[in-house]
Amino acid sequence: MYLDYVIRRFGVMVLVIFLAVTINFALPRLMPGDPIEAQLNQLMASGGGQMGDVAAMVEAYRSRFGLDQPVWMQYVAYWQSILRFDFGFSLANYPERVSHAIAASLPWTLGLLGFCTIVSFVIGTWLGGAIAWPRTPRWLRTAGSSLLILSAVPYFLIGMILLYVFAILVRWFPAGGGMPFGLNVGWNFETLRGILWHATLPAISIIIAEIGAWAIGMRGMLVSVLGEDYITLAEAKGNKNRRIFLRYGMRNALLPQLTKLALTLGHIVSGAILVEVIFSYPGLGFRLYQAIQTKDYFVIQGIVLLLSVSIAVAMFILDLIYPLIDPRITARKS
Repeated sequence: MYLDYVIRRFGVMVLVIFLAVTINFALPRLMPGDPIEAQLNQLMASGGGQMGDVAAMVEAYRSRFGLDQPVWMQYVAYWQSILRFDFGFSLANYPERVSHAIAASLPWTLGLLGFCTIVSFVIGTWLGGAIAWPRTPRWLRTAGSSLLILSAVPYFLIGMILLYVFAILVRWFPAGGGMPFGLNVGWNFETLRGILWHATLPAISIIIAEIGAWAIGMRGMLVSVLGEDYITLAEAKGNKNRRIFLRYGMRNALLPQLTKLALTLGHIVSGAILVEVIFSYPGLGFRLYQAIQTKDYFVIQGIVLLLSVSIAVAMFILDLIYPLIDPRITARKS
């Protein structure tokens, strides 16, 4: 039964990825204008018109990028390149490959956003449950409730405040970048300290803003299960308060939180774009922002495709975990 469930969910994931790849291929080709010509004209304008015959260069670039082939051949070649993890060349930074640009930015985003998401999820989920649980001490419920106000504040706004106070006024932290300028990068303590030092303010801004959002979601779900019969039965059996809170309360209210976590982790590759832009943090969000500014269509395509596939894979993993967390969820066909 569970194997059939896994196969069906895997088929859904494959279908979603197929549609994402197809849409990602079609959308740029439905847009008006020629990205190659637009990019070369922009370069010629910025270079004072000394680039020679732009029309000839457009044809040469279209041939190099495969844009002079019929659409169906481009589609087949696009699938072949994706299966080889080859997303083509960057128009703005040719001959840099898109895969190299993504590979250079991805670790920064995974490190920053992955850490912030997990920390804020754990703290916010526990805090939301504690606020909703009637036996929680009053001081903790009061202090936790005050943090919920921060859920209404965008993390980029918190980032701007932190940047102004701690990077400009008191100058305890750097104003931007991913590591100190001129640092001799290596597997050593100096490199680690420099990276953590630059990531502190972006991380704090994201964690502070997201804790409230996670707490609000968990508080609402736990309140909805407090009146359930299994809670009353667990209390009647004389179970300890801690066991009732964790096993019967938090566990049964956790599924929507996990769904949100899977979606959050799925689109983590896009980065907290505005936070990365504010702090000039060299993650995928900042790279996507630069690509949009320079109309670097192939980089935009590569990052958007990575985002789509990540969400599909995250939801597939979540579908597999659901029946293991809550036995009421069975692998039957809906």
